[in-house]
Amino acid sequence: MPFLHAQSLSKTYRNAEVPVDVFRHLTIEVERGEMLAIVGPSGIGKSTLLHLLGGLDRPDSGTINVAERNITTMSNDELARFRNRSVGFVFQFHHLLPEFTARENVAMPGWIGRMPKQDALAKAGKLLGELGLDARAGHFPNQLSGGEQQRVAIARALLTDPVLFLADEPTGNLDLETSERVFDLMRRCHVARGLTSVIVTHNPDLASRCDRVFEMRALSA
Repeated sequence: MPFLHAQSLSKTYRNAEVPVDVFRHLTIEVERGEMLAIVGPSGIGKSTLLHLLGGLDRPDSGTINVAERNITTMSNDELARFRNRSVGFVFQFHHLLPEFTARENVAMPGWIGRMPKQDALAKAGKLLGELGLDARAGHFPNQLSGGEQQRVAIARALLTDPVLFLADEPTGNLDLETSERVFDLMRRCHVARGLTSVIVTHNPDLASRCDRVFEMRALSA
């Protein structure tokens, strides 16, 4: 059985005057250890799909199994624990907390998961070292470049040793050279840690460097 199996997902936004179908009866599978790229035009629902796979949102119908666990039947508390312990998220906008240092930002998922404060900080420091940010661990986000901030976000995503790594346009705000470096870093982490990764991207070159590409298309009338 695939590591991640989402069957017949449907999602509709109802916060407008007219409900908008994002997708209907969408099925996607990701094998253990695979790095999958999700591509498609803007507004097609790529980010929505990623949020469903990571338990940030729930589908209107359909099922999602991760490592043979049905996350669509989990309670809100169970889903929160699943996200904290099993999923690492990286977004286009890094969402670092400005009042905390790079090390503290990386340690945050550990603190949320009730890891002892010093243990989380020590692990955060080690991760930042692995990503070439030893000298920047005590800096605040506004003292870091865009590429450095995204590397901090990657370290934060890895803090709890997730099995599923999800990234939504992780290089979307970076220049070409920095994008290449960040993607190379994600790829190395994916391989070294035995992750299963799903990457949403508009960049066809980066998508082609993943193991497989899943293309989303507009709903037929």
